[in-house]
Amino acid sequence: MHKLFVQLRNLPRTFRLVWEASGKLAVAWIILLVAQGLLPIATVYLTRELVNSLVEAVRTGGDWLAVRHTLVIAVGMGCVVLVTQLLRSATVWVRAAQAELVRDHISGLIHKKSASVDLAFYESPDFYDHLHRARAEATFRPVMLIDNVGSLLQNGITLVAMTAILIPFGPVLPFALILSTMPAFYVAVRASHRRHEWNQKTTVEERKSWYYDWLLTAGENAAELRLFGLGDTFSAAYQATRQRLRKGHLELTKSQGLAEIWAGLLTLLVSASALAWVVWRAIRGAVSLGDLALFYQAFNQGLGLARSLLENIGQLYENSLFLGNLFEFLALEPKVVQPAAPVCIPNAVDSSIEFRGVSFRYPGTDRFALREFDLKIRAGQIVAIVGPNGAGKSTLLKLLCRFYDPEEGSIELDGMPVRKLSIEELRSRISVLFQTPVRYSATAAENIWYGDIAGRETAISSAAQQAGASAIIESLPNGYDTLLGKWFVDGTELSVGEWQRIALARCLMRPAPILILDEPTSAMDPWAEVEWAEHFREAVRGRVAIIITHRFTTAMFADVIHVIADGQVVESGTHDALLRAGGLYAQGWAAQEAHAR
Repeated sequence: MHKLFVQLRNLPRTFRLVWEASGKLAVAWIILLVAQGLLPIATVYLTRELVNSLVEAVRTGGDWLAVRHTLVIAVGMGCVVLVTQLLRSATVWVRAAQAELVRDHISGLIHKKSASVDLAFYESPDFYDHLHRARAEATFRPVMLIDNVGSLLQNGITLVAMTAILIPFGPVLPFALILSTMPAFYVAVRASHRRHEWNQKTTVEERKSWYYDWLLTAGENAAELRLFGLGDTFSAAYQATRQRLRKGHLELTKSQGLAEIWAGLLTLLVSASALAWVVWRAIRGAVSLGDLALFYQAFNQGLGLARSLLENIGQLYENSLFLGNLFEFLALEPKVVQPAAPVCIPNAVDSSIEFRGVSFRYPGTDRFALREFDLKIRAGQIVAIVGPNGAGKSTLLKLLCRFYDPEEGSIELDGMPVRKLSIEELRSRISVLFQTPVRYSATAAENIWYGDIAGRETAISSAAQQAGASAIIESLPNGYDTLLGKWFVDGTELSVGEWQRIALARCLMRPAPILILDEPTSAMDPWAEVEWAEHFREAVRGRVAIIITHRFTTAMFADVIHVIADGQVVESGTHDALLRAGGLYAQGWAAQEAHAR
């Protein structure tokens, strides 16, 4: 029972979510439930009056006054039935509308939290467990909880009235009514707790089944699965995972079913004893037939209501357990936070970007991506960052954008530590071409516009021109209005290199003083790379441009090249100066030249 009250602490937060999503509908829903809770009382009393009036009509040999009284009561019962049906229909509509609003509201909260947490969360299996449980349960559990509370309210009102009706037949009867339902209540709470524990324990298995399903059905995996013949392998893995989950679920269901049988037998024993006692009183003439009908309806309805009421409490407990997953997810707090008093950023970068003694390790690893790292980038420069895989090149952009904060040292923009700047303001001054850019299933124009949704439409074509994407777009069936990708009907797929050009246009769309391009030419052929280099310098004039690349033929166009190895800058200079130095850069250039031959 203690666990029940501990878990029900989620109820106020859930009600607040429901109120935020559908306040007016919630008021209408409560009114409808109260009305429906009171109507069965009228039905019970009208049933007694109908039975007694029928007896009177038979006793008087069909006297018109007695018959008329019976007809009036029957019409009254018909009106109650009609009103009950109308209210039920209205409740169904209100509940459906409320459910849709609540689902959308909670989905919005999950999306907002997912978009705001640190990138570090996405590198943690525990985060994915939280996200999976929140997404799997949160969209329907609040609606189920609303139904539970609604049933509690409606059935509670009716049960109180039925209990009052039973008291004249014997004060022990209401207690017998409640006692008969306690076994079912215990079974429901115990089953809810076991289901929640099982759900928590099998989250990883559930995620595995989702993962195998994604592998087998997603378009990006289709070619490789067919080439290597992996379809049967992953299908077997999916079926094996589902078999383990199915077996556990069926064992739980079997255990609950057996417990419910025993609880039902106990309930039947208590209720049959109470009914037998009242029938015996009727045989002895202590109560009338109408009273017997009243008792039967009141006790039978009361039994069902009490059982439903306690089952509702058990379901409340279960839904509160699962809603705890949602609230745990929504309670996740980012470690990269806004400063208490953000400093304003100048409109343009006038001096430099500087890394001072920066040390950083990705969460969950002891290996330093950067160790006491120093680097200064001056305004107006095109800077190339080169180095082997794992040297820490891409880490620079993640730290500069404050996706992470370093463990030691500071990163400064115009002499101001970025931790003192507003995160939104900082990121608005940076535009990035990511190594694996998003391929939005939207029009070509929208794919570019997403780089600066506050920008002018006329800037879209200019950005495309600067990125060398205008010719690609103009060759599409509907030009800039062509839907890209194959997610939706009439979409046009692009090559990897063409998608990269579109992403570059999106990067250039934002009028940011700092541009960071991570492997901007990785999908370009040599001719496209030369064309890109010719346009790029003009496109970034007056901005700081940082190019992170493995390709020395791309790096050679930069004003300054910094070579990174083991989290440190080991060489800096122009292309020609680094070749003369004969260091790591010269060795890499020679290796790429030999490979090209």
